[in-house]
Amino acid sequence: IVHRLPSQSPLLFAAKKQKNLSFETIAQALGREEVAVAALFYGQAKASEEDVKNLAKILDLPEDKLMETEMTGWPDRGRQMEMPPKEPLVYRLFEIVQNYGYAYKAVMNEKFGDGIMSAITFSTKVEREDDEKGTWCKITLRGKWLPYSRF
Repeated sequence: IVHRLPSQSPLLFAAKKQKNLSFETIAQALGREEVAVAALFYGQAKASEEDVKNLAKILDLPEDKLMETEMTGWPDRGRQMEMPPKEPLVYRLFEIVQNYGYAYKAVMNEKFGDGIMSAITFSTKVEREDDEKGTWCKITLRGKWLPYSRF
């Protein structure tokens, strides 16, 4: 994946590691969700100028150096990953859609009608839950419902 990352990624990841910061900590400082911040690091989201200024401050990076990168440009989304994914956790997410995709589709169509869930007007959140049975990962996907138009 390293050879497919944009120029800002090594700078951001090195600074994050050096300062021992989590995506959650950075997200709180930016007023964003942690998955959205991670997407900025991987070049899968467009940063605002305010995001760049705040990231530079949080990570002790020269703002002008970050502004010279592709961070505020148009992201080339989805090209970093081979299909099927090789990384085990990413593959597991792929496998969830592979196994339950049509079940999700059927239930969504019953609840909302003929349409799709937006991945543009969208938010996602990762949460940790602990109970007597162990540690659980909870992923919430929230997308606007987009009904297909008739023509």
